[in-house]
Amino acid sequence: MGKNKAARFRENTILRNVIQPTREEAISDFPHKGKWNAFFGNDNPIVLELGCGKGEYSVGLAKAFPDKNFIGVDIKGARFWFGAKEAIEGGLHNVAFLRTQIELIDHLFAANEVSEIWITFPDPQIKYRRTKHRLTNPEFLAKYSQILKKDGVMHLKTDSEYLHGYTLGLLQGLGHEILTAHHDIYGAAEYQPDTPLLKDIRTYYEELFSSKGKTITYIKFKLKNE
Repeated sequence: MGKNKAARFRENTILRNVIQPTREEAISDFPHKGKWNAFFGNDNPIVLELGCGKGEYSVGLAKAFPDKNFIGVDIKGARFWFGAKEAIEGGLHNVAFLRTQIELIDHLFAANEVSEIWITFPDPQIKYRRTKHRLTNPEFLAKYSQILKKDGVMHLKTDSEYLHGYTLGLLQGLGHEILTAHHDIYGAAEYQPDTPLLKDIRTYYEELFSSKGKTITYIKFKLKNE
């Protein structure tokens, strides 16, 4: 492990906006489950960014919407360290970072606790044997449905045409509600999204993919209640 990476891991242990439960702690009586509003000290809506990377979306949205609470979720703490540090240095008290595997998400949040979920540039896991790791597969969607409020909204932003098409087909097949879908949000000049800041906040990976000529796609949807 590089010195910088090791230093970030150490600093994460003392940052007030970073929570790092062990797997055992996550699956057995996680103290913040059902009490995330108490963690933030308000009753504002809870918004998740899954696979948050460096936390650009979590921090960017937190700056724009002080009346909402944002939690970036990722297993790679050395990455979201950047977002955690920026939030603290910027005096943002409505954003936190949770280091965990996303498969444990239903152990970490209670039913109806989350108002909105962003999935930004996840690994598309194209190979068939990797289907279980796609963040929009049926098993993950079922977990999200458990923690989302009845009118909760989900967003998928990706450079992968494969994941975009896979998710659209899956949502239609399972009877979920697709609110909007676009296959090239920057290439169509006339496209004016109804989602605030969709085209204004760009993650590190988004910039990287765009520079290579990849189109950026977007789906906004609601999950039916199971």
